[in-house]
Amino acid sequence: MDRPWAVGGAALIAALIGGTYVFTQIRQPADAFAACRGGQVAGGDVGGPFTLVNETGATVTDKDVITEPTIIYFGYTFCPDVCPLDNARNAEAVDLLAAQGISATPVFITIDPARDTPDIMAQYTDNFSDEMIGLTGSAEQVSAASTAYRTYYAKEEGDPEFYLMAHSTFSYLVLPGVGFMDFFVREDTAQTVADRTACFAAAASN
Repeated sequence: MDRPWAVGGAALIAALIGGTYVFTQIRQPADAFAACRGGQVAGGDVGGPFTLVNETGATVTDKDVITEPTIIYFGYTFCPDVCPLDNARNAEAVDLLAAQGISATPVFITIDPARDTPDIMAQYTDNFSDEMIGLTGSAEQVSAASTAYRTYYAKEEGDPEFYLMAHSTFSYLVLPGVGFMDFFVREDTAQTVADRTACFAAAASN
């Protein structure tokens, strides 16, 4: 035997759930950058405040450095292979953006502050771009910046002077006032980096 109150109650619950879903979808803001995204770093928020030392020896914060679309890479100047290639790619991407009238900054943060002094960082970044900013700091400052961006690095065993560092190789796109947008992997070309950065910059300006 049917129970009208049970059927009516079920219908009411269904209507409430449906109405809540529709209301939530209407109220939920759309992701203005959805069309630009190429990937996501798992594990929660990426990026955040940092305090480091620039190539002149001055202490700077993320707000001093990230004043326009910024591509951040963590590595070290003694790196024999991936760091030069990735920094060169990022510098080329910034040049491609400049040709489109979009100003962007490549940033290189060392994970080897014991060897990478401000002077060393200045000499190194000048090899890639006049626009590239090199950042170093104390071991604690570098570790805090790395933790904020969820990067990995570790000193390898070997010669105490000519040691190597194991490290992750993502490049991070950050927009001022917005924060971390996306990351680039080693396989991404300079053109890909430039195109996606341009997409984010345009979406942010709308």
